[in-house]
Amino acid sequence: MSAMAWESRDVESNEQLPGREALSSARRVVVKIGSALLTNEGRGLDEAAIGGWVDQIAALHQQGKEVVLVSSGAVAAGMVRLGWQARPSAVHELQAAAAVGQNGLTQCYEQLFARHGMLTAQILLTHDDLSNRKRYLNALSALRTLVEMRVVPVINENDTVVTDEIRFGDNDTLGALVANLLEADALLLLPDQEGLFDADPRHNPDATLIAEGRADDPRLAAVAGSGGALGRGGMSTQSARCPARGAFRRGNRDCQRPPAAGNYSGNEW
Repeated sequence: MSAMAWESRDVESNEQLPGREALSSARRVVVKIGSALLTNEGRGLDEAAIGGWVDQIAALHQQGKEVVLVSSGAVAAGMVRLGWQARPSAVHELQAAAAVGQNGLTQCYEQLFARHGMLTAQILLTHDDLSNRKRYLNALSALRTLVEMRVVPVINENDTVVTDEIRFGDNDTLGALVANLLEADALLLLPDQEGLFDADPRHNPDATLIAEGRADDPRLAAVAGSGGALGRGGMSTQSARCPARGAFRRGNRDCQRPPAAGNYSGNEW
């Protein structure tokens, strides 16, 4: 599997920090995992796959790195439990699916991290939490405390209370906001593709991986696809809603290796 990695840079001077070196030396990392990598092709949570991600995060944790996890999957897990084949569009149905699926998702992470002697904490956020100054500071204080206690925060959008007007829209955006909130050294976005291509590789075998580009390049939106049946993000979100619209850079690296390994492939933004 691959990861989209964003590293901070100085926008004013246009001076870019070395992406790969920054990842290798990153101390605080936000990792976002999408629904496609957490579910078993629509048949519920894929505990084996989730266990693999947990093992990698635990390896980073053992190296002294601070890892914050932004996880999709609650709605997808709830859909399976409710017997729904397609993602609903009505907000109240999404809220119901999230409520049904969130418990299972949280329990899954808790059990898998416990194998490594690690504690997790469930954090559910809404747009209001990060746009309201008081709530923003409260969220920051709680997350900083958890990270300092070596607890892994598992963050998701609070789908049970959001409305169509205030929802983040996807967890890529949420991951970017959390990375900025915590002043993380890197944001890793884990999609189900190698990265951003000049065409959809699922339908075009000649699609070429875009090796380098600027996150604010409008041409990227033309080739970025949407999320799958279980998610609402996709490459269009990861390119168009990048953190701070250019205040971060994105690279693509092999997530089967921790950042210290410095093994990369694909995009760098």
